Amino acid sequence: MTERPPQRIPNRQLAALIAEAGFSNAGLARRVDQLGLEHGLDLRYDKTSVTRWLRGQQPRGTTPALIAEVFTRRLGRRLSAQDLGLDACAPVYAGLEFAATPEEAVDIVGGLWRKDSGSHAELRKIAFTPAGLVVPSRDWLIGRPDDRVGRGDPGPAGLRVPAQGRPSVPRQRTTDRGPGQRVSGGDIAALRSVGELFRTLDHAYGGGHARQALVRYLEHEAEPMLRGTYGETVGRRLFAAAADLTRLAGWTSYDIAAHGLAQRYFVQALRLSQAAGDRAYGSYVLITMSRQAVYLGHGREAVQLARVAQQGVGSAAPPVVQALLHGVEARGHAVLGEVRACSASLARAERALEAARPGDEVPYWARNFDEGQLADEFGHCHRDLQQFRAAAQHAERSLQLRSPAYARSRLFCRIVLATARLGLGELDQACALGAEAAQQASEMRSARAVEYVRDFERRLEPYRDAAAVRSYRDRVAAIG
Repeated sequence: MTERPPQRIPNRQLAALIAEAGFSNAGLARRVDQLGLEHGLDLRYDKTSVTRWLRGQQPRGTTPALIAEVFTRRLGRRLSAQDLGLDACAPVYAGLEFAATPEEAVDIVGGLWRKDSGSHAELRKIAFTPAGLVVPSRDWLIGRPDDRVGRGDPGPAGLRVPAQGRPSVPRQRTTDRGPGQRVSGGDIAALRSVGELFRTLDHAYGGGHARQALVRYLEHEAEPMLRGTYGETVGRRLFAAAADLTRLAGWTSYDIAAHGLAQRYFVQALRLSQAAGDRAYGSYVLITMSRQAVYLGHGREAVQLARVAQQGVGSAAPPVVQALLHGVEARGHAVLGEVRACSASLARAERALEAARPGDEVPYWARNFDEGQLADEFGHCHRDLQQFRAAAQHAERSLQLRSPAYARSRLFCRIVLATARLGLGELDQACALGAEAAQQASEMRSARAVEYVRDFERRLEPYRDAAAVRSYRDRVAAIG
């Protein structure tokens, strides 16, 4: 006798959410297809597909996560595939969640570190999604501060306080940190020192040189600390250090063109900064996200992120921080071709930097924003607006002022200057500058550096038969 296939159970959770969202079956299918397009997926669902889901059929692949995100956007609260009665599959949105609690934040970011440090190459192929910026930036702006981040009470240094309240002899610390161990000020100082080391390598040689080592450090050192034992003061400092390293992991991922992964690191760094109670650093993470959006051509999102950062940090921020925030907003306007708005933001940045005084208390992450970097922002903006004479003037000034330690930034600025010279008809100078930049890019592991050079070469195409361009190509070919 033939065995009957198991009978499907109608999905009442999905039906209730469809009713709450006010979707028709065809409307839900259309939204899932549209969201799939953002990730390069050609899904082609229709109302019949939704009817099957309601009857208990489980969609395959990444579709459950996409359906959950459609409802998340519509209803304004984070929903998972399980909340919809669907099987959890490959989570294309994993890492874009803005966690409700510090504990949940540690779970999410720890999962990212572990997957990224392994052989999960697909993680580095996840697409960037502009829509994934909306919920985290909103939640950061309007979210309430975390009341408590401490885990247990470690008591005075060197003492563990058991439930009976009597100090016990501390256990011998081993070289391998495990969850539950007490976190000290020295541990946090080590995290900060590691951050400075990796930052220096990134500036000089590109994000690809030591990115994997940084991610493994986060997995094997930072995560056990976050799952350790600490009071409120140490806990806030620990979350701040973890936020900084996580942002840096995102920055190095961005530099190797792993844009979806970088986006997830930035979102989690934003959440960790909230647990740290460091509103200003959260604004810096948002500015980093804005820079990525500019690079990828999403000017509207870049402007919105910069404005959320400004609103979140308020007018009490040091002038240097204000200059940084306005400078990055200007970059978004320039991508959009908004000349007046771009000029206004650059003027605000310039005034803010002029108001800075040597004795101002400036966060460590904003101390390198000086006249040289502001000139760089001006140069990029004028290049994007095709105001080539102004672009050349500001790029030259930036190259005069910026330290050689910022080798990649100087390479970008040199390409901006080369592009401006090209726009002014100075082909020989443009090609000479471009060849210098191509040489420098060959010595880095930075997809952004390579893309800057390629962008310049695309601009050279109308002049491909000129002697200067042939000479440029010969020099670049010799580099290999």
